[in-house]
This record gives sequence, C-alpha cells and structure tokens, in this order.
Amino acid sequence: MQGLAVLVRGISAINWLIGQILSWLALACVLVCFTVVVQRYFFNTSTLWVQDLYVWIAGAMFTGVAGFALLRDDHVRVDIFYRPASIRRKAMADLFGVVVFLLPFMYVVIRYCYPAVARSWGYYEGSANIGGMPGLFVLKTFIIAFAILVGLQGIAMAARAILVIANREDLLPADLRYPIEDTREVH
Repeated sequence: MQGLAVLVRGISAINWLIGQILSWLALACVLVCFTVVVQRYFFNTSTLWVQDLYVWIAGAMFTGVAGFALLRDDHVRVDIFYRPASIRRKAMADLFGVVVFLLPFMYVVIRYCYPAVARSWGYYEGSANIGGMPGLFVLKTFIIAFAILVGLQGIAMAARAILVIANREDLLPADLRYPIEDTREVH
C-alpha cells in the first residue's frame, strides 16, 4: 500500500508541476492575441505566423494541462449520483471509470495518433498556411503528451481509489485525499 501512495504522490507531483508551468501559456496566448488585434486594427497589417502562434499556444496549453485538471478534479462530471455518494462509493466509481473508460480511451488516442505524429516529425511539418509557423510537428506531439499525462493521472486516481477502498487513505497527504463535503444545509 505504501507503493501505491508513493505512486499517487509522484504522478500527482508531475502533473502539478506541468500544470503550474503550462498554465502560464494562458497569459502568453492573451498577449499574442492582443498583438494580432493591435496589428490588424491599428496598423492595418497582419502576420500569419503570429496568428498561428496564439492558436498553437492555446492548443499546447489545453492538451498539456489536462492531467493537471484531472488532478484538481476540474473535469466535467455528472454529479447527480456522485456528489451525494460516500467517499468509498466515489472511490469505486472512480476506479471503475478509470479502468473501463479513461485508460482504454487514452490507449486508443496514443495508438491511433502516434503514426500521424511520427509522420509529422518525419518531414518536420509546418503550418498549412503560407507564411505560417514552422514546427507543427511539435504541437502535434502534445496530443501524445495529453494522453500520457491524463493516463498517468488516471493511474494515480485508480491507486488512490484502491487506497480508499482498503481503508488506507491515511497514507496520502490531505491535498490528495477525497474532499470531505459538508452535508449541512446552508441557510
């Protein structure tokens, strides 16, 4: 059980660090988009590679921080049954969801995207737009990174669920445990 706790902490630390770093791309995206607007409306000019840049930054950010979002439980979930459930039932639902849905889907993403990403790297694919940015192959690599990071965080979720089911959640630090929700009504 100690090994599972170490695994949860390790994977969560990786996704937390990547999330902290890549979330700064949101600011970069806003600044580049602002630059495009200023170029277009104040100087009546446009640079295609800069337009590509803010779209690519946004794509890299959203795919790169998906594991971090899963760590923070920021993904959309149907809470009609999950929210009122006990921590143990939540753990069972998470374990089922990870094993039956998340990990197989991440496998499919990697399996079917890898050939396209490898082909893109093979000829150093750039933007389809004339005058666009080079390096589209790097952006496409974020698809694989997305699947790996989300898959790893799914493994951490499954390990955490196993710890909860085995009544060993105490091996995890408080920030990685299931939140204890206050069931009292607010008046």
